[in-house]
Amino acid sequence: MPPELDAFGRTALLAAALRAAENNRRDRLFEDPYAEQLAGEVGFDLLGVLHGRIYPTGTREVVTGPDDAAIRTRFFDDFFRYAARLPSMRQVVLGGAGMDTRAYRLDWPERIRFFEIDRAAVLTYKHERLDGARPRVEHRTVATDLVDASWETDLDAAGYDPESPCTWLLEGLFHYLTESGTHRLLDRVAAVTPRGSLIAADIYNTAALASPYWQPMWDLLKGWGCPVLFGCDDIESLFAEHGFDVRTVAPREEGTTYYDRWDDPLPSPLPLPPQTDLPRLHCLHGIRR
Repeated sequence: MPPELDAFGRTALLAAALRAAENNRRDRLFEDPYAEQLAGEVGFDLLGVLHGRIYPTGTREVVTGPDDAAIRTRFFDDFFRYAARLPSMRQVVLGGAGMDTRAYRLDWPERIRFFEIDRAAVLTYKHERLDGARPRVEHRTVATDLVDASWETDLDAAGYDPESPCTWLLEGLFHYLTESGTHRLLDRVAAVTPRGSLIAADIYNTAALASPYWQPMWDLLKGWGCPVLFGCDDIESLFAEHGFDVRTVAPREEGTTYYDRWDDPLPSPLPLPPQTDLPRLHCLHGIRR
């Protein structure tokens, strides 16, 4: 692992390796031409460890993994394509951007200003690995952490306008926060986000955190120093408390296909009934009231 990246930086390299692997599938849900160079040797080594946990006997035995990452990436790609078409939209903010490449691989209108928030070491590593690649949008990086006291000031200093419509993406983030940390972050995001702005994120339910089907994944992350801390069973209420009206989507619910790619084994027949006691990863999108 590059010495400047901590345990959470490892997860960003793993995510890049998962996206690189998706490029090689005939049924790929997206193409990320930068993922391989961002993942590097370390990212692919971590992917090998992940595959060892998911396919210990040569067949899939653990819920979550490569399809999870691909589906989530495509879901938020589609969300951004929708947001970019809105004439009023002027700004995009990626919180905890990691090795995200949407500024480089998606098409953006000229009116959009694109901000990536992450720690300085992550942004420096990413810049060096991209080796001169040019973003397709007016692109600003914000070297700060979303748990720091000053990230709003840092974002403003980079040119963010808290009065202008914005689209926020908080991907792969909330499960690493505590419940109180989640409420605190949503409060702070809401405070700098005007009405009519959009938001998207992903959150596990509490059953996923306790499920034996998912435990090998949680053990792996904990061993890397990135324990999963938070899940939520009433996501709409959670976000409503902070001024956002959101809709959640979970795999294998009635009318939901998740791009015909969710093939993890689950402990009940399909389609799953709309219960909260089954392990789920929810993707969500919504609007600032």
